[in-house]
Amino acid sequence: MATPSKKSDQVNEMVFKLTGIDRVEVIQNNQCAFKCAKPNFNWKDELSKKEYTISGLCQTCQNKMFGRK
Repeated sequence: MATPSKKSDQVNEMVFKLTGIDRVEVIQNNQCAFKCAKPNFNWKDELSKKEYTISGLCQTCQNKMFGRK
């Protein structure tokens, strides 16, 4: 289980209001915030792994979001 990065309650609340996604819950439950069919948790590098603790995006969704292959 990954540990979500520390964010203020206000930030977590804002993310939830904007997206309907509970960032902390998604990360603690090893899910992808984009609810993709097959989350990919084979991290490309340490930065990608850290990004998951911030955004809750799996590697495949990070690649799509940030334009990486």
